[in-house]
Amino acid sequence: MFVWPVRVYYEDTDSGGVVYYANYLKFMERARTEWLRARGFEQDALLRDRQVLFAVRTLSVDYHRPARFNDLLEVVSRIAEAGGASLTFAQSIRRADSTEVLCGARVKVACIDAENFRARRLPRQLMREIVGDP
Repeated sequence: MFVWPVRVYYEDTDSGGVVYYANYLKFMERARTEWLRARGFEQDALLRDRQVLFAVRTLSVDYHRPARFNDLLEVVSRIAEAGGASLTFAQSIRRADSTEVLCGARVKVACIDAENFRARRLPRQLMREIVGDP
């Protein structure tokens, strides 16, 4: 499990001071990037050195409670499933001082070949390094 903090800024909210629904997806995207970085991987280096990109393939999201301007949130991320060419993340967003889930999602991220932009198997060694032995 990886926990990444995020503060809600004015630009993240609608006119009522509530986080705009699409911005939860941005918070989750940043958390997945930070999850990867915490494991020692930079996405630009993966592109340059291993010709690998990651792209969201599918996602489902449930919105439960609103986050508001200036809230301190936590994005919780974990790998729910590792496939040959994809990783499925279970992600949730909660207030930093609570375990109540404001928003939850399952996000399937495909491994993409940087040359032709087609799905490809995660290189075995990379899979081990990122998620352990599948």
